[in-house]
Amino acid sequence: MKAKKIRHRMILAGDIGGTKTRLGLFQVEKNGFHLLSEKTFPSKKYTNLSDILRDFLAGQKNIVSACFGVAGPITGEIVKTTNLPWVINVKSLKKEISLNNLKIINDLVANAYGISVLKKNDFVTLNTGMIQKGNKALISAGTGLGQSILYWEGKQHVPSPSEGGHVEFGPKNAFEIEMLQYFMKRFGHVSYEFLLSGAGLHHIYQFLKDTKRFGNEPEWLTKKIKREDPAMVISEVASLKKSRLCSKALDVFISIYGAAAGNLALQAMTVGGIYLGGGIAPKIIWKLKDGTFMDAFRNKGRLSDIVSRIPVKVIMNDRAALLGAAYYASSSLKSD
Repeated sequence: MKAKKIRHRMILAGDIGGTKTRLGLFQVEKNGFHLLSEKTFPSKKYTNLSDILRDFLAGQKNIVSACFGVAGPITGEIVKTTNLPWVINVKSLKKEISLNNLKIINDLVANAYGISVLKKNDFVTLNTGMIQKGNKALISAGTGLGQSILYWEGKQHVPSPSEGGHVEFGPKNAFEIEMLQYFMKRFGHVSYEFLLSGAGLHHIYQFLKDTKRFGNEPEWLTKKIKREDPAMVISEVASLKKSRLCSKALDVFISIYGAAAGNLALQAMTVGGIYLGGGIAPKIIWKLKDGTFMDAFRNKGRLSDIVSRIPVKVIMNDRAALLGAAYYASSSLKSD
């Protein structure tokens, strides 16, 4: 369903990811904005963002500002998406939708801006910690692995982009060293995103399956993984406790996720808190709450006490990045 033509001053916002692209039109109000219409598109069925925008906007003309959070490094006017074969030319995009006030920001930066407009019930707490004024950070596993640092400048948090999800994976025990060696022989470079993503959960499962630590894969599971999304199958079967192989794969995934979040907490000294975003965390919230994540998060040697005091929350609202992009677009408007 295409967006209706509406006469209000409007903001166009987008969350552009490797799996889906979510667009929204928001009405500009005196004290902010509210959502008028939205639509989600399967990103991989389109060759570029322009085609999706034409589909969604249907000639809509009264847009005063736009912002798109894009999954990829933003280093100039030409943006290449990380997990999509898209190239976004900002200048061309401005001409196509006849709007000069258009910004492209990293999707995790958009997500970080979204935190400020979410409500209390949009979060699930994994660690209450001790709330302090200071830096925060966001780590999000989904199609890829994104990060953003929310720098505390004395009065407010300022989101900053990061491509920390692509740094080399650092194993923390003999088991993970063996797993790293296994993947290095096959793929060379092994990043945290290689393991902390939908594809990453399947990678971990494949390692456990190939090394036969937990028995052979049953035929019914082989067929199910071939027919459906492997990560969804692994997490679903693990939740039902129907396969030790799936359960262990998810255990390893969660432990690495917790360790990576703890690393980010130390790197940015996020005494204000760590947030888990992305599409995976809300779907496995039952597992994130069982202690595996927080055990790995806290296990930081001499600084374990400091990390233990950091609040950790999961973002349950899947519109966080869209709302953050809308917030950024609205903040760029000049006062009337």
